[in-house]
Amino acid sequence: MTILLDPTSERVPAARERAARLASIEGRTIGLLDIAKMRGDVFLDRLEERLAERGAKVLRFKKPTFTKPAPIDLRQEIAERCDAVVEALAD
Repeated sequence: MTILLDPTSERVPAARERAARLASIEGRTIGLLDIAKMRGDVFLDRLEERLAERGAKVLRFKKPTFTKPAPIDLRQEIAERCDAVVEALAD
């Protein structure tokens, strides 16, 4: 069993189903979300290279600040344009 911790401080954790994994990333669009923490872009630069080597199309996105959730319009754009997303957390 895998236990995931939710950093949002919910008093009563919401039950969330895990999203299905992509069978392959080849030909898929993968969004990379930089949350604006220091050196997150370094991680995403390398990840973008690796994903491209495997045939994925990569789109980059960036939050205005790491202190707040991504704006709803940014989340909507990612959901509409991407098959999957990776969020960079680094310091």
